[in-house]
Amino acid sequence: MVHIWNDPSEVPADFGPSVVTFGNFDGVHRGHQQVLSQLIRIARLNHARAVAITFDPHPAQVHRPESAPELIMGLEDKLVALGELGLDAVLVMKYSLELASLTPEEFVANVLVGSLQASHVVIGHDARFGRGNSGDLDTMQELGRKLGFEVLVISEFGSEGFPLHGDLHDDGGKDRRCSSTWVREALREGDVATAAAVLGRSHRMRGEVVHGAARGRDLGFPTANLASDASGYIPADGIYAGWLVDQAGTRWPAAISVGSNPTFNGVSRQVEAHVIDRPEEAVEDFDLYGQTVVVEFVARLRGMVAYRGPEALVDQMRLDVVQAHNILFAR
Repeated sequence: MVHIWNDPSEVPADFGPSVVTFGNFDGVHRGHQQVLSQLIRIARLNHARAVAITFDPHPAQVHRPESAPELIMGLEDKLVALGELGLDAVLVMKYSLELASLTPEEFVANVLVGSLQASHVVIGHDARFGRGNSGDLDTMQELGRKLGFEVLVISEFGSEGFPLHGDLHDDGGKDRRCSSTWVREALREGDVATAAAVLGRSHRMRGEVVHGAARGRDLGFPTANLASDASGYIPADGIYAGWLVDQAGTRWPAAISVGSNPTFNGVSRQVEAHVIDRPEEAVEDFDLYGQTVVVEFVARLRGMVAYRGPEALVDQMRLDVVQAHNILFAR
């Protein structure tokens, strides 16, 4: 079982030695997974614990909240994804101006060495840390010599070999480096297939099911509406095939709507999942209100369209359900 700590003071005194890395890990995409899998391998070879340090909130939300990126996943899903990789522990550090004021040496000496007893630190070539991002790879190597730990550098993880096409570096070079930015770009376009390829799993949102306008139920397509504070990046408006995972862990095939219901002159964006393939007589007893559910996006079926009336919309929704079924059960 992975240990989750919310402050360095929670780390047991006898926990180490450990192999440590740190980062935001938003999305825990395949690049992150590559780094962390190597960290775990190094930890096992050295009879040490494998530890990742992450930050909450995202540093950009503290330093420049007006332009901070929308997060791919909430903290809960991030911790689930990190735990599934086989780490021994995750330290969630509350990011604040006080933490940001630590010098590179203070951060390394107090947290990596003092609390986690790091024997190895795993970082990338472009790693930055400490006050004003003044620490870099050279700084870490110097601190390693001074404080008695080894620094291991992990190369970037590119998309070569993934089922992706036409995504090159700006300079026209080889396949693009996996990044949270790439995932956000794909989701912004509704390209959940590319997002999934970079993530290594379908993109998901998590939130409480709340009451909506009940238009879907009136039309014969009842939906589970996610609350406005649901976590996870909201993909582009449209209709998607995907899955709804209820609080008990049951996975239901679903047709998912993202948008403002233009046929009914809606304004606010909503994420609604209609569970498909249930017997008609069992639809009304399917009550998810108040449950916290996960919605997974597998494929985009179409964009959001304003239809001339409910009848035309219902006809299209029937087609959406069939298409969603065919995609989800194609295997």
